[in-house]
Amino acid sequence: MIKGNFIDNLPKVYGIYTGGFLAFIIIMAIAEQMGMSAKAIGICFVAFTVAIYAIIGYLSRTAQADAYYVAGRQVPTVFNGMATAADWMSGASFVAMAGGIYFKGYGYMALLVGWTGGYVLVASLLAPYLRKFGCYTVPDFIGTRYGGNLSRLMAVIVLTVASFTYVTAQINATGTIASVALDIPFQYAVYVGLISILLCSMLGGMRGVTWTQVAQYIVLIIAYLLPVFWISNKIGAGFFPHFMLADEVSRIAELEAQFGFVKNSAENLKEVPKGLAGITKAHSAVNATPWAFISLALAMMMGTASLPHVMMRYFTTPSVKAARKSVGWSLFFIFLLYSSAPMLATLSKLSLMDPTLSTGIIGKSVAEVQAIDWYQNWNQANLMFISDFNGNGTVELNEFFMGGKAVVLATPEIAGLPYVISGLVAAGGMAAAMSTADGLILAIANALSHDLYYKIIDPKAETAKRLVVARVLLVVIGFAGATIAAMEIQGILGSVIWAFDFAMSGLFFPLVLGVWWKRANKEGAIAGMALGLISGAGYLIWVRSGGSGFLGITQLTFGIFGSAVSLVAMVVVSLITAEPNAATQKMVDEVRVPSGKSILGKQH
Repeated sequence: MIKGNFIDNLPKVYGIYTGGFLAFIIIMAIAEQMGMSAKAIGICFVAFTVAIYAIIGYLSRTAQADAYYVAGRQVPTVFNGMATAADWMSGASFVAMAGGIYFKGYGYMALLVGWTGGYVLVASLLAPYLRKFGCYTVPDFIGTRYGGNLSRLMAVIVLTVASFTYVTAQINATGTIASVALDIPFQYAVYVGLISILLCSMLGGMRGVTWTQVAQYIVLIIAYLLPVFWISNKIGAGFFPHFMLADEVSRIAELEAQFGFVKNSAENLKEVPKGLAGITKAHSAVNATPWAFISLALAMMMGTASLPHVMMRYFTTPSVKAARKSVGWSLFFIFLLYSSAPMLATLSKLSLMDPTLSTGIIGKSVAEVQAIDWYQNWNQANLMFISDFNGNGTVELNEFFMGGKAVVLATPEIAGLPYVISGLVAAGGMAAAMSTADGLILAIANALSHDLYYKIIDPKAETAKRLVVARVLLVVIGFAGATIAAMEIQGILGSVIWAFDFAMSGLFFPLVLGVWWKRANKEGAIAGMALGLISGAGYLIWVRSGGSGFLGITQLTFGIFGSAVSLVAMVVVSLITAEPNAATQKMVDEVRVPSGKSILGKQH
């Protein structure tokens, strides 16, 4: 029996939880050996983990505003680091990033550089200072720092656009996994994923989401690392494959030269289902130019430091010092997965290409490959496709196509691992997508309920009424996101990158200059947010409509254009209008002092 304060017992609580989850994996492995079907194993993994998250969400229920919005500001640094990592490592990180590296090569490693490097900006420019400010939400900081309801409203709009774009990608990921694990159509599976997400955040708000995200991190990191080490050991790449990446990439280059690569004709590609891609030269296909790599990394760094759901995690720590330490722990826990994504992409490609491995399919007959169980399963899910374009009856390098989402999810089956590992990976993918979706939906609902409803519409609203509004908004936003996700307008990775661009277009410089430039005023912030968001969105629409890019800025890096406009607008407008009053400037000075009481104190 665990006695005493819950916070003090966190290591013991999550130690027991981790042991229980490992025991569940062993039980499922035994059940598989005794004849349990793959479908039943997949359902058990998804159902068991989602049920655990729902129970944590229920036990964390609260009727207190401080607990609902910022988890009572008592989350220890290590556990906040784990929760932040889970919040951060979305369906895109877990499901889609290795797929991007698989198909696009080194160029997509700009995402790793940008998403990890962004935390350097978070730690040095924003997180400790926003925690010192003592706000509940990002628009709360903007509205109080600059003054006036219009600046607060603009921040809410930018937050909503960026976070909603992001959350549709996460619901897309949960839908993909649920559709495969539960064998139901994707259009229905997105709503199954949504219900799972709402169970975690509905009653407990940030407190419920925090403790759920710690549990989800444990699941997702075990689910990601175990297959990497197992496959690497199985194919002879070493127990710790990260140090052998160069050798494995060289082996892929040799295989591509051996098999030859023939580009498909446009006529052939008409047969390939939408969203699937063929094996490409990962060892040399760098993202077009050095600037393309640098600009994508830069956009992801600035986007990371602008995303409201990331900033919100540091509002939950006990102190400013804890917020800074928490960023360090976040980076460590994120590194564990991010350092493994390139390895997983490489191992997946080797498993398919290397004829010396029993799993290799290149050079085998089309009929033989089409009869393999894993191919049939993923072909039915519209995530794999083979066609004998060359008419010789064998699978050539340009005749196998796979969806980016399938690289992580299907690799355990392709590599011949027990199906229990595939069930584990599905549970990990669900955990990753759900944890981020929890944070995003909560960020939108909290901003709308706290900053729009409470601060602007009804300042006299009681706490109970505010929390009812927040919970209703959670449901409405979630169902809207699921409906958009079901349309499959954009892939998981593309939607996530757009979210970063939207966030940096409207929020990066208003946040940074709000801390570091006392002369920045309300008029400048409003101009920066409005013109940054409008110009960024306009640039995206222009490029998507066929317009030529400007200075190498693409639809994936449009935030660079938007944030540049935001910076110029904010500086110019701030300088030609009245400077902030003395009280505001003193408040900015106090924000930069790492000790002492929060600026807002108990104003909420």
